[in-house]
Amino acid sequence: MSSSDGPSAADQQLIDHAARHGLSVSEKRLAVWRRAGLLPANVHGGGLGRGKGSTSSPPPESYDLVLALARRAGRGKRPADLALLLFADGLPVPEPTVRAAFRNAVDTIAIPGDYDGPGAAQDLDRRLDHLADHLVETGQTVTLVPARARRIDERIAAALGEPPAELTTLDSSASAPQLTPRDATLSAVSATLGGSVSLQEIGDLVRAMNPTMTVHPIASLIETTQQDVPDAAAKILADDGSLTAIPAGDVRDLLRDLAETAPLEDLAVGWSTAMQVRAWALDLCERVENELDAEHLAEATLEWLCGRQLMSGLSVIETLRDRRWSPAKGALSALTLLFLCDRLAVIDDLVPGCQWHVLEMPGVLPPPVQELITAKAARTT
Repeated sequence: MSSSDGPSAADQQLIDHAARHGLSVSEKRLAVWRRAGLLPANVHGGGLGRGKGSTSSPPPESYDLVLALARRAGRGKRPADLALLLFADGLPVPEPTVRAAFRNAVDTIAIPGDYDGPGAAQDLDRRLDHLADHLVETGQTVTLVPARARRIDERIAAALGEPPAELTTLDSSASAPQLTPRDATLSAVSATLGGSVSLQEIGDLVRAMNPTMTVHPIASLIETTQQDVPDAAAKILADDGSLTAIPAGDVRDLLRDLAETAPLEDLAVGWSTAMQVRAWALDLCERVENELDAEHLAEATLEWLCGRQLMSGLSVIETLRDRRWSPAKGALSALTLLFLCDRLAVIDDLVPGCQWHVLEMPGVLPPPVQELITAKAARTT
């Protein structure tokens, strides 16, 4: 039946269903949602006979989807964002659309000035040289420490004073020069494009992301892993100190592959965990600021200090960098968390019992990530 004749009987059922819930949906809007892959097509039934046409009916999941789309959709709402938000709400968005939205979220990892000419995939050194020149010309760099985190760091440093002298003995490179923002940006880009980063480079980044600290015991531990635990390090590190558990190549391709192959249940759990981490990070900032305002440093400040050089602190930094959060960034965070779980499983195969109790120590991981890793480990044992 053409649109000039009015909506089909199946579409009219959806329109009436929305109206009963106080929502307005048109035949045109249903067609737009179907073209975007947000709403499944009606199911065709048998013929009516004697030239009377055929029947069709909406799939059962269409009714809930139509209500959710009518409530969330609006001018400027990207279909991929709607797919992610509805999927996060537990609604039966068509699987190809969900996976495409997660896959496309990886494109938010933008590398300005990246060389993409002939042979780019094979010539990493050429790409990095091109990017280094581009950074010099444009001055574009990542923000190592967002303003809010820097203010908190400075206020805590002023309240606590100089670190105890004993800490200096725990940092074997206390006098090492810090990376410049440009150097740090190039290191991050190199890790993204090449799929590997050495422990020395990780230590350098940890130092650069904590500019108010004069001593970095955690960075030192990272940098000296090969000397401290040579037997275990030999199983998971290459000669240059890079992790062999991370395949060579563009990390974005690995994340896209994960978007295609991870069970939908894992994608949903990854999304939920990413949202919990964001809420935890913003809450921690507020609690620390309240303690500083009250001039009474307590649990929140200790939690901040414990995690500042570890993954929990990195999660805070990443949250504060995303001042304009979007569903695509939420999907990217979810994929990154699932990738972390996957790589930890690979390391566990290489070095069984690789001191995983360390992950349970305060400050090492955001609490929601610790729960995710624990749950994933329990499912695979």
